Amino acid sequence: MVSNLELLRTPQSVRERLILALDVDGLDQVKALVRELVDHVGMFKVGKQLFTHAGPAVVRMIQEMGGEIFLDLKFHDIPNTVAKAAVEATRMGVKMFNVHASGSLEMMRCAVKEVRQVCRRESLRYPTMLAVTVLTSLSQKDLERVGVVGGVADQVVRLALLSREAGMDGVVASPQEVADIRAACGRRFIIVCPGIRPHKGKLDDQKRVMTPREAIRAGADYIVVGRSVLEAKEAVAAARQILAEMSSALS
Repeated sequence: MVSNLELLRTPQSVRERLILALDVDGLDQVKALVRELVDHVGMFKVGKQLFTHAGPAVVRMIQEMGGEIFLDLKFHDIPNTVAKAAVEATRMGVKMFNVHASGSLEMMRCAVKEVRQVCRRESLRYPTMLAVTVLTSLSQKDLERVGVVGGVADQVVRLALLSREAGMDGVVASPQEVADIRAACGRRFIIVCPGIRPHKGKLDDQKRVMTPREAIRAGADYIVVGRSVLEAKEAVAAARQILAEMSSALS
């Protein structure tokens, strides 16, 4: 029998591993992007900007158009509050959502427990639950300023291990830390990587980045792209170029 992990890593699954960040603020724009790109990406990431603008309605709209959702709201609060938010995300039918690993072991455990219970009780699809480690916009100096001792990779691995202990399915991390996470958490632990930029692409506010090909070769399960597609003259062509880079890494 072929494992889920082996299926994930076959060339046929390349499209499912590409997540497009819908960092826009208008439903008309979202609708046009989803219609154009639903056959070229595996998931659409709905983050704070878009969700604050449109709420659950945008999730339903994307789903009705055939798209899967990564709800990127990075829940971080007391355990009960995060658990209740996680349950509502599950009820929306999103494929993936995240919390902040720095919210504590108890916070993550509580969310995992409540989600499992509501899935059994209401016969819901179990979503992929991720924990955010260290944002790709942060540098070593940024961590030092908020009192984090040790290197960026050390902090990422520390939080990844905490997330695995809590029962999370995986983490969000820079592609630069993928090898360290794999060594610490194993091959079945899911790693989603933002901070992906095409060769010679603009860094914008990202600091720890890789190209799509580099990230997949490093062992990322999913990569998240945004402006490199959203700001391209031909969005479909840009998405196809990224898929080609990912395929070359797998082959």
